[in-house]
Amino acid sequence: MYLMLFFFFSTVGRTSGQLEYGFYDATCPNVEETARQVLQLFFTTDPTSSASILRLSFHDCQVQGCDASVMLDSANGITTELDASSSFGIRRLDIIDGVKATLEEACPNTVSCADIIAIAGREAVAYAGGPRITIPLGRRDSTFASTAEASASLPQPNISVDQFMNLFATYGMSLPESVAIIGGHTLGVGHCRSFESRLQESEPSPGLVFGAELEAACAATELTDLVALPNDLTNFVFDNQYYIDARNGRGLFTIDAELALDSRTADIQQTFANDQQAFFDTFTTAFVKMTSRGVLTGNEGQIRQNCHFVKT
Repeated sequence: MYLMLFFFFSTVGRTSGQLEYGFYDATCPNVEETARQVLQLFFTTDPTSSASILRLSFHDCQVQGCDASVMLDSANGITTELDASSSFGIRRLDIIDGVKATLEEACPNTVSCADIIAIAGREAVAYAGGPRITIPLGRRDSTFASTAEASASLPQPNISVDQFMNLFATYGMSLPESVAIIGGHTLGVGHCRSFESRLQESEPSPGLVFGAELEAACAATELTDLVALPNDLTNFVFDNQYYIDARNGRGLFTIDAELALDSRTADIQQTFANDQQAFFDTFTTAFVKMTSRGVLTGNEGQIRQNCHFVKT
């Protein structure tokens, strides 16, 4: 599948308005290495930032496609996607700003914020120990963002398995790829407000021991939204621990628990729990599909000079 994707994108020229491997070879030949160096400085100084950037890339791609709409501030009819409830906890947009500033100095008005977000997401995975993913480039930036659209597009933490399968099918993902892409949960933390419904009888039971841990950790939720728990036992490392935890009844979010129980997905989860390389390989093709969906290319959109504002 990965070879097929590579063949498709590498044989389509810029004039046809498609993503392309090596898109910046002539206009900004060191773009990916430059971005990697800047990103690694941020990741090194803030160990939590790789998880934040991976989540940022996912959120951008799930609203309007990967077009950097997540970066736009509210202004002139634009309402920021960050005000959507599902965007709670999105942070470190300053990292994208840092990469953008460096690339603007090297290659003015050339590299889109959308491509930077996609590159940053894949670098976050690699830095944390995951696969090094090659992605096609050539995305352009949107000129619009909407809180309402983000609220409608971003999945809720208690999404059902059926809703989950239908959502990622629209990305052209197979069922194994869908189960793999949610393995991005292996990085970072989950805030109590995102899994508190798991403590209710209507949700998959977290079990007595794990349930007690969740209740104890979230006891202060009424006072603060800052209380969070690690997504898995190795939440600074991109590995297959997420699947191991889910199979052992320690899936943090509702969907994590349900995927381990559903007959359509349980065996896939077990495969990834047993075979980290299988997870990495499947996540790679899923990530390429996610970051290539619904993008603006060719003469569509624009190249923003400041990721937070539409260029006028």
